[in-house]
Amino acid sequence: MGIKLLHLHLHGLIRSKDLELGRDSDTGGQTLYVLELVKHLAKTKEVAKVDLVTRLIQDRRVSSDYSQSRERISRGAEIIRIPFGPKRYLRKELLWPYLDDLANKLIDQLLNSESLPDWIHAHYADAGYVGALISSRLGIPFVFTGHSLGREKKRRLLESGMDHDQIENTYSISRRIEAEELALANANLVVTSTFQEANDQYQRYRNFVPSQARTVPPGVDLSRFNTVSNPNELLDIEELVSPFLHNPELPPFLAISRAVRRKNIPALIEAFGRSSTLRKKHNLVLILGTRTDMRLLDRQQKEVFQQIFELVDKYDLYGHIAYPKYHRRDQIASIYRWAAELKGIFVNTALTEPFGLTLLEAAACGLPMVATDDGGPSEILSHCSNGLLVDPTDLDLLQQTLEQAISNKSPWSNWRINGINGVDKHFSWNSHVEKYLSLMMKQFNCVKPYSLAKIIPLSGIKVS
Repeated sequence: MGIKLLHLHLHGLIRSKDLELGRDSDTGGQTLYVLELVKHLAKTKEVAKVDLVTRLIQDRRVSSDYSQSRERISRGAEIIRIPFGPKRYLRKELLWPYLDDLANKLIDQLLNSESLPDWIHAHYADAGYVGALISSRLGIPFVFTGHSLGREKKRRLLESGMDHDQIENTYSISRRIEAEELALANANLVVTSTFQEANDQYQRYRNFVPSQARTVPPGVDLSRFNTVSNPNELLDIEELVSPFLHNPELPPFLAISRAVRRKNIPALIEAFGRSSTLRKKHNLVLILGTRTDMRLLDRQQKEVFQQIFELVDKYDLYGHIAYPKYHRRDQIASIYRWAAELKGIFVNTALTEPFGLTLLEAAACGLPMVATDDGGPSEILSHCSNGLLVDPTDLDLLQQTLEQAISNKSPWSNWRINGINGVDKHFSWNSHVEKYLSLMMKQFNCVKPYSLAKIIPLSGIKVS
């Protein structure tokens, strides 16, 4: 019969194809990871059905794709969209008042189904809250992945200079941390991307049980992210960035991320701008999503771009920095290969990085890295030996590390080969899904779907 799975991913914009990655702060690496995980699970012989539950959105500002109640992903995989809260698109920090309504709707829907899923896997704090409620009500095994954690984010934001009230007003951080505590209190299993998450970040939660945590690193689609390039794709990328640059043939420092504070892009520009060595010998290329109209960006994105524009002006980086308004998702692998062809470096200066999927994509395409010493990059480097780590809050050290990465003594070629081989050995999607299913089926002793007789009352929900 095969097993039946339910994944919860509630915020951002997710559909079966043409993901709008970088459109806003909620549509990034987690969205891509969840979609790819669902797709790859559905391909396995062990899985009969996998559903991905998200929010139904009716908003003229976004595609009508997100208003479809059901969307086929592939054979055995489907997106189910459930309306909760206002019809319009909302950023994740505004969804908290409506999550109980979603939980009730999902419980009713599951009670009317032929069988319950073998387990629920909730992604991020908002889904963790809903997953905990459903699991406790229906007795379904519950898996939680935080992706990024509120306590860690708060710590880093305080270090960056924001005060408590500002953090609370912008990120509803207390609600998020409470939801994470509820999820951890009710989770049968916590899946992390790195050992650092389990041994450091999750340890700050009173409801975290270390014995329930398992590390399963994300995978990379090696059919897309590889070193096989062609002249036409490289020419396309050159045409994308060359209008900004005096000398587009110089080795670039490349950053690909959303324009959000956590990604710390202004610090990268500051370090680049302060170095005459970097400005003379290299370009800085920023791929920060798409922006058709600055007025349509959310406040955080506007603030980040304003910082970027001011720093470009401060250091007179015109001709040395590129930040194109548009790119297609199918160009991302080509952008990595273009940068590798020019012997560039991929840079991630995030304040906090739970894993860093872009680092793996870049490595698979032969592009070495300079990355934040927070979270996942250190474990990537331990397997791939393909670059350097740095504290991104220390601008002097960041500048020195960037200069070191491209100095005459830099082992760029060795980093390139190490990265390619390391990703292939440790971070393929096949390896990820194999580990994931083996872990889950052993943990939950899956033989057949759970019976509706396992329903327990709402009073069984643990909140402490």
